[in-house]
Amino acid sequence: MPFQRERLRVFVDSPVFQRAVIAVIALNGLALGLETSHELADRHATVFLVIDRAILAVFVVEIILRIAVHGKAFFRDPWNWFDLVIVGMALVPASESVSILRLFRFLRVLRLISVVPGMRRVVSALFAALPGLASAVVLLLLSLYTASVIGEQLFHEVAPRYFGDLGRSLFTMFTVLTVEGWPQVAEDVMTKEPLAWIFFATFIVITAFFVLNLLIGVIVSAMEAEVNAQRWKEDQELELEQHTAVMNEIRALSEKVDRLAAQLPALADARPPDTGAPSDAEHCSCGHQPTRGEVPQAEADGRRQGE
Repeated sequence: MPFQRERLRVFVDSPVFQRAVIAVIALNGLALGLETSHELADRHATVFLVIDRAILAVFVVEIILRIAVHGKAFFRDPWNWFDLVIVGMALVPASESVSILRLFRFLRVLRLISVVPGMRRVVSALFAALPGLASAVVLLLLSLYTASVIGEQLFHEVAPRYFGDLGRSLFTMFTVLTVEGWPQVAEDVMTKEPLAWIFFATFIVITAFFVLNLLIGVIVSAMEAEVNAQRWKEDQELELEQHTAVMNEIRALSEKVDRLAAQLPALADARPPDTGAPSDAEHCSCGHQPTRGEVPQAEADGRRQGE
């Protein structure tokens, strides 16, 4: 059973399975886009219904497989909850009371965010940048509100179309903030207030150049932190794999040394015992073996000749 679960985990986490899921999501998005054509929807209603049910069945099977493989760890990942909620909304039966929930099936295209690692890192970086973005957004809103109040006070009489009240002034300054169509607003005001360009130029420099670039800088910093965190995680996983491989080799070598150490007493017992027999040098040419007290004949003859 554990072996089959491991094989299933390898299959679910394989790039081929992930690409297949991405292809199904892309097909779902294409079908939903074609379904917006009333002519095609009326002519091929049955085909669209079958495609929708088949894609939903694939998503349900995918979720079940991932839960079976990862178990409780599946529910610890927020992206898995994201997929589970989107697929669960698509399973809500169509009725008049909950018909609005059927519109959430169009959100299934957003599953690309959770499936594609690059998009997931981008969204994670955006969420990580929210604390820093909050301060920059508040600064931008303060600049917009302050400029709207000043514009309403300065130009409510000369340009009531743009600065007649605070609401119109806010919308006008937001339009100027986007740097789209602001020359027309400035020219209409400058026909009666020639120095109005100073107000608009200052507002654009502060907001469009400084504050918006600050927002971009915060997002880029969060993106770099997310990428570095991902690289650090990958390095840790690689280091763990290398450590495991080295420990396995050391364990194998230790087992070999233990086996060799266990064989040494057996090898020592297999050697022939030392009987103390005289060596070949101690034997004479005639085959006579001298005793301990016997002097060799050649040595005795030498002593006689010396005398």
